[in-house]
Amino acid sequence: MSADDTARRRLPRGTVPAAVGAFLLTLAAMLPLYVYDRVAVLPAQGRFEVTMVADGAGYLDTSRWEWVDGVRIIRNTSVSAQPHGPDWSAWEMSVDTVAEGAMIDHWSRRVIVDRGTGRSVNCCGEHVNGDRAVRQAGLVFSWPAGVGEADHPFYDAEVRAAPLMEFEGTDEVAGLSVRRYTQEVSATQVPESAREVPARLFTPGAQGTVTAGRWLQVVRTYWVEPVTGTVVNTHEARLETLRPQNADGEVHLLYAELGLRENQIAGRAEQARVRSLTLRALESWAPWALGPAGGLLLAAGAVLALRDRSRGGGRAGDDAPAVADAKAADSGETAGNRVPSA
Repeated sequence: MSADDTARRRLPRGTVPAAVGAFLLTLAAMLPLYVYDRVAVLPAQGRFEVTMVADGAGYLDTSRWEWVDGVRIIRNTSVSAQPHGPDWSAWEMSVDTVAEGAMIDHWSRRVIVDRGTGRSVNCCGEHVNGDRAVRQAGLVFSWPAGVGEADHPFYDAEVRAAPLMEFEGTDEVAGLSVRRYTQEVSATQVPESAREVPARLFTPGAQGTVTAGRWLQVVRTYWVEPVTGTVVNTHEARLETLRPQNADGEVHLLYAELGLRENQIAGRAEQARVRSLTLRALESWAPWALGPAGGLLLAAGAVLALRDRSRGGGRAGDDAPAVADAKAADSGETAGNRVPSA
């Protein structure tokens, strides 16, 4: 290969830093505008459980129709999520309430969740306890990432309604700064809960049965890490009663002050902490570092290229007189050595 070919193939000075700088600038723009939106959404697939415990609770033992007090009640929510299109996830949810090892309540739910907003979508076989006529709305469990301080409808599948989760302020849970939201569900009859119960529950000494419905009153509080939308802790005060149809009176069916297990609080807080660092890096830290670095490298590459070009032009100009003198000398020699004609 000739020297001229080598010179032509050599990259101009500054090409590499300029290329790296352009790449970093592109990456700084892509991270918050493209990558963040794909990382911040809820996972399309996975399994998780939320286990809440109440000590000193009470419930109506329906095998004997007698009130049992001072027991531990465990309410476990199991979720199995599967992808449903590019933006949605199908959640199969099962809720079991257990007292002293005995099942006292069970219900299930299917809901389609928008992975970006965390809200339910009316679609594709949704149901609550087999009731496919329901139209679920509002948040299902998690908050959307990066959401501002605002109230949000939150669907209560038992009463088939979505009262607001109202923002109340900020707290600290497991070292994390979190937002506190509270939802109040006033006493509401649970749809399709009517059943035959002993009449003596409402009228001492009465014989036979009466039809009574289950009523639910609940105040639930969620503590949410705002960058990720992760629920770090939750508390629920539940009062369930039986009320006879077409008559006055009520009896307690269940009372419990439920709270998330301590190990789950710690685990969810750590999960939120790690995910928060990732999202913050994508949204602000990395772009703020990569952008200036890319700009400096791009500028440095341009400066090196200009210097290289100017030095090349200078050498060509400096050599021109020498080349001219050499040509003149050659011409003189040729003329001096020329033989005169006869």
